[in-house]
Amino acid sequence: MSGCSSNTADTVSNDVQQVNVSYDQMNNEGIGWGFVRKKGAPPEIPNSQKEVLRKYDCYYIDENAPKTLYLTFDEGYENGYTSKILDVLEQTSTPAAFFVTGPYLENQQELVHRMIDDGHIVGNHTVNHPNLPKQSVETEQKELSDLNKMCEEMYGVSMKYMRPPEGEYSERVLAVAKDMGYRTILWSFAYKDWDINMQQGADYAFNQVTPYLHDGAVLLLHAVSSDNANALEDIINYAKNEGYTFKSLDELQ
Repeated sequence: MSGCSSNTADTVSNDVQQVNVSYDQMNNEGIGWGFVRKKGAPPEIPNSQKEVLRKYDCYYIDENAPKTLYLTFDEGYENGYTSKILDVLEQTSTPAAFFVTGPYLENQQELVHRMIDDGHIVGNHTVNHPNLPKQSVETEQKELSDLNKMCEEMYGVSMKYMRPPEGEYSERVLAVAKDMGYRTILWSFAYKDWDINMQQGADYAFNQVTPYLHDGAVLLLHAVSSDNANALEDIINYAKNEGYTFKSLDELQ
């Protein structure tokens, strides 16, 4: 899914100290990203919604990439499974993106360094994981810019991708992120994997994920899930045996 330029505001970098643009007239109604999954096929998204996503460099799928998958993980906090996930990604030569928060950057430095050293993307999930449509423009900018500054200062890496907390966004949220230089990354597959008290085993995760693989899919998994960690190698091997290739978000078209 390719984006096109927006003329609503001047393009700026993700350092927003000198930004002076107005978003007062933009739609800030919160939209919870959700859809009905379809086995072996992309979810159906209204064309009007697709147009807004394209306008602001927001991606949920790569429509130009047959037999391609993009693997992404949300990292609000560490639950002991990321090291195993990284081991599997290394063993299978699979790229991934990890969307992290401020506390994660601060408290899990060894894991973040390994993500970077292994060639994975570290994405912006904001400092404090707030619902962005409920925040002021200034707060959204600060949430994104402060996390990026932390990543630059602690790890020498600038963030290029952002994922809105709770999967909720608005047109204004997308515009602010684009004007700060970000691509917003949603997803075309997810399942209820984040509840650590409702884990049901590796087979359950495998059977939740594999029937819904589709061309250009952006897969969202939560790294706090023991099911995901234990099923990941089998999921990756199954996908590759089915002819899929895992690519980095940097290869999004």
